[in-house]
Amino acid sequence: MPIATLSEVLQPALKGSYAVGGLVTLGWEDMRAFVAAAEAENCSVILQAGPGCREHTPLPVLGKMFRYLADNASVPVVAHLDHGYTYDECALALDSGFTSLMYDGSRKSLKENIEETKRIVKIAHESNISCEGEIGFVGYSNGENSAGTDPAEAEIFANETGVDAMAISVGNVHLQENKEGGLDEDRISKIQMLTSVPLVIHGGSGVPTEQRKRLARETNICKFNIGTELRMAFGQAMRNAVNKDVKRFDRVSILKETHDPTVAVVRRVLSNLKG
Repeated sequence: MPIATLSEVLQPALKGSYAVGGLVTLGWEDMRAFVAAAEAENCSVILQAGPGCREHTPLPVLGKMFRYLADNASVPVVAHLDHGYTYDECALALDSGFTSLMYDGSRKSLKENIEETKRIVKIAHESNISCEGEIGFVGYSNGENSAGTDPAEAEIFANETGVDAMAISVGNVHLQENKEGGLDEDRISKIQMLTSVPLVIHGGSGVPTEQRKRLARETNICKFNIGTELRMAFGQAMRNAVNKDVKRFDRVSILKETHDPTVAVVRRVLSNLKG
């Protein structure tokens, strides 16, 4: 199936009252499992290359990997740059075949964030691909604190940038290993009263499953980014494979055993977003 843009999977989700999984990849083994799970669930999937992934594998290589999987998949697959921090990085992702650019200017002032996001929206739309922006900084578990999204600023940001999707800070945090948190539904309601742009939740692993399912059906949240939850599943599967035979050294035979357990966890994640 031809590779999809972010808008091509989020607009149907907005109209159909469901959400799409933005799955954070680290390498070939997990991204292949993510697509296999999406095919099994017959739903779209967004493969995301975040900063950690890009430190390990160059963007031009990742672009070819994502496109190979998309071209051979039976469901829509998006190649998404997650947390691009500079114009040059976003431009390289575009040149590398990505179909969605996420520019993160959330640490900047509203004025700077709008100006810089508009530059990325422009190059994305000129190439017929999508752009996600972020308004309101999403913090990190045991790290930087979040700065919640101001609904009025979200309206200005959406209107002035022309983004295709808008990441918001509403109680979500990156790298959360449990689901003891929860999202501020009153703030979400106020934001979506002021804009019709599809909303994105980063740090979706920390959102309780039942709240994820309900918000996918009842709000304009059309994309949940899931990373930590899947890394934990993959890591446990790899640990089990290594420990099963301590004399085994062939990494291909070890990594093969991560596939089925990862697919099973991803299928549960994706099925809960389908509404």
